[in-house]
Amino acid sequence: MAHVALSVARRWAQLPLPLRIALIYLAARAVTTGLMIAAAAQSTTLSRFGAEPGLVDFVLGWDAQWYWLVAEEGYPSRLPLTASGEVAENAWAFMPVFAYAAKLLGLLFGSWGAGAFLLSFVAGYLACLALHRLLRDRVGRSAAMWAVVFFASGPLAAMFQVGYAETLFLLLLFLALDLTVRRRYAWLYAVIPVMAFTRPGILAFALFLGLHGIVRWLRRREDPLAGREIAHIIAAGALATVCGFAWQVIAAIATGDPGAYLATELSWRRNWIAGGAPAFMPFDGWVQASQFWFAQWGLPSALGPVGLVLLVIGAGSALLLSPQVRRLGPDLRLWSASYLLYLLAVFFPQSSTFRLLLPLSPLWGAVAVPRSRAWRIGVLVACLIGQWAWIHHMYALGNTFWQVP
Repeated sequence: MAHVALSVARRWAQLPLPLRIALIYLAARAVTTGLMIAAAAQSTTLSRFGAEPGLVDFVLGWDAQWYWLVAEEGYPSRLPLTASGEVAENAWAFMPVFAYAAKLLGLLFGSWGAGAFLLSFVAGYLACLALHRLLRDRVGRSAAMWAVVFFASGPLAAMFQVGYAETLFLLLLFLALDLTVRRRYAWLYAVIPVMAFTRPGILAFALFLGLHGIVRWLRRREDPLAGREIAHIIAAGALATVCGFAWQVIAAIATGDPGAYLATELSWRRNWIAGGAPAFMPFDGWVQASQFWFAQWGLPSALGPVGLVLLVIGAGSALLLSPQVRRLGPDLRLWSASYLLYLLAVFFPQSSTFRLLLPLSPLWGAVAVPRSRAWRIGVLVACLIGQWAWIHHMYALGNTFWQVP
């Protein structure tokens, strides 16, 4: 028996890396498909998908509907208003790259939904390749492969086969991080604009580039920093910053409303806050959410900010002190810190919270560092349990799970 296992392991190791990752990815997608079929069987008339939905319904569900709307109708020149005169939810909250790329693919494969599925599916596989490349020189090939397994099978794995921009953004992000780590800064000029108009988050990358440049400057004696590299880091950071604010300017020009984009984003927050969302203030969303969720959990809302402070301290300590995270190197830790700070500044935690944590996926490398087989299999099992919980609540239960009392 041991001889057979050893033979299989040797044959597996002899397979080309892209093929090994493809087999892992396809196996993970088969599991996800099975879980989605199970969720469809449990869906009822209380779900937004109705009774006995098909997998196509799931591909086009939730935010995919907005990307579909963008592809078919574009963006509104006049912001829609609610009955009370406030800006209503609208397409300006969704970036154009995924929507129109899926439409182009859909012209070849029959529908926008088919194009969206293929784009997410293929981008997810390429993201797995890019993640392995990003991690292998830091945590080793074995841990990098296990990180890919966790990434492809994680709680949010449904994103790999529905009409969301997440996997395309992750592919671009992993490429941008890898280019930065390998000091191939000139290529960032091509990646940054596409990433910026795929999904919000490019301002976090701008912050990361700034921190990366500071660290390189401080370490210039042991790690020489050429003048052209300084110029590239500054220029790429400036490009990311400009692109990060460009969508707000475009929305303002197209609608004639200088606050069109922020008002659109706040329209989603009003679904959670009684009395409506106030004007945007950095970091205010998490304070409001901490009080809101503590009250929902039957705890004193005044303790919410205390819990938030403890959460921030815990996350910061993990990034700074955990030996497994330190194995990832300074750049991936700086990215993780930059993105967490970005979320803390702009986001209101609600049903999309776990999905918005996906850009932290390089941290799977830290999870995969321990060599214990029991640990790695245990993490995989936990990923699959989390995946079922997510799919069941978001697709089988639909609106009912996230409905605010």
